[in-house]
Amino acid sequence: MTQRAGLKQMTLKMLPFSDAASDELPLGQLLRLALFQISVGMAGVMLLGTLNRVMIVELSVPATLVALMVALPVLIAPFRALLGFKSDNYRSAIGWKRIPYLWFGTLWQMGGLAIMPSCLLVLGGDVVHDVPFAGEVLAALAFIMTGFGMHMTQTAGLALAADRANDETRPRVVALLYVMYLVGMGVSAIVIGWLLRDFTGLLLIQVVQGTAVATVVLNVLALWKQERVRAMTKAEREAPQPSFADAWADLMAGGTAGRLLAVVFLGTMAFNMQDVLLEPYGGEILGLSVSATTLLTASWAAGALVGFALAARWLARGINPYRMAGRGILAGIAAFCMVIFADPMGSTALFFAGATSIGFGGGLFAVSTLTAAMTMPAQGLAGRGLALGAWGAAQATAAGVSTLIGGATRDAANAAATSGAWGPALNDPATGYSLVYHVEVGLLFVTLIALGPLVTMARRLSHSQQKPTGLGLADFPT
Repeated sequence: MTQRAGLKQMTLKMLPFSDAASDELPLGQLLRLALFQISVGMAGVMLLGTLNRVMIVELSVPATLVALMVALPVLIAPFRALLGFKSDNYRSAIGWKRIPYLWFGTLWQMGGLAIMPSCLLVLGGDVVHDVPFAGEVLAALAFIMTGFGMHMTQTAGLALAADRANDETRPRVVALLYVMYLVGMGVSAIVIGWLLRDFTGLLLIQVVQGTAVATVVLNVLALWKQERVRAMTKAEREAPQPSFADAWADLMAGGTAGRLLAVVFLGTMAFNMQDVLLEPYGGEILGLSVSATTLLTASWAAGALVGFALAARWLARGINPYRMAGRGILAGIAAFCMVIFADPMGSTALFFAGATSIGFGGGLFAVSTLTAAMTMPAQGLAGRGLALGAWGAAQATAAGVSTLIGGATRDAANAAATSGAWGPALNDPATGYSLVYHVEVGLLFVTLIALGPLVTMARRLSHSQQKPTGLGLADFPT
């Protein structure tokens, strides 16, 4: 018996997430369910990493139009709360609630990726019949389909894992799934970058449509036999649903919630304006290849993983989440300074260090504000789920708006600088990129100012009043 206990402890040390398993959700089924995060991370690399650089550099599409395309699936993200609500209350004769949403999310995601390369080639001018705005409309449709499928898949998948995990294992389950999402992004960035090292239009079609096939395979493996068949009773079918409007009014009645949402919005804007510019900056200004710039996403994911690990350790020690968010903001300021100086210093290493630090600071900021939303006391009808839904909506909206603003600012600044309007010193294609990074640094300082009162309010609470919390799967909207 002692040997068996020692072997179990050794296994737990060698496989940190083995303690996330439970009788309700064995480790094998949990690891298989986590495959949907791999597919979502893979699609995220395509949308936010590889394709935006290909459109701007190889296909010569204006950065403003690229930013608009990339922003479309992000702006759909506020509907995740509605998707989750619908899957919670889905009426099914066989009792399935999550799997139908997982399946149809997979179809949307696969369909968007399947038509995307052809749409992008049309957008880049590779056409036989020149139909006005055909490329813009088709590319927008592909991005919307892919983004909608990603949000539906991830929302239903996280909810399914929450249903199957128990209260004790749920925090460790969310840690596993979040790590799987980042690993999916990192590994996909490396593989896609290697496949696109010698870029051609045909190769782009093969890689993106191969990603569509991989999406279906991974998600079908993930959802297989994850939900039991159970007929719903008449009482379950006719149960009244709560009013969303009343719960939202209760949440907004408190000042802390509003200020937290403002901090989330400002901070996400600051970290995400560079989403469609970092890889083109590396390709156009530093002369990096498609393969090399795609590795930036892997660097970002590595930084985010480190930020998540430190956040877990600091939360276990009882650190205030608002102070932790401040650390993420300071890391972001240093990161953007490194990216800015990478061009005048001609340092690729400094550029990659800056990209990694952006992931670290952004990940730490996101986890910190999420934790703050989790620990926000419920008021009336406003429970934890509504607070986290508002957090996700603020973050997604800011990400979409900031992406569009970043691309437009770069285009406008470069047009003015290269025309000579700002003088010979700024007559350089790097001027537009540098201006966006400087604006992000300024926004991070504004976010620090908005965060200050929250730190002050939290400082007034005694240690006995603060309840420790874990990162629960049901509470993690992204």
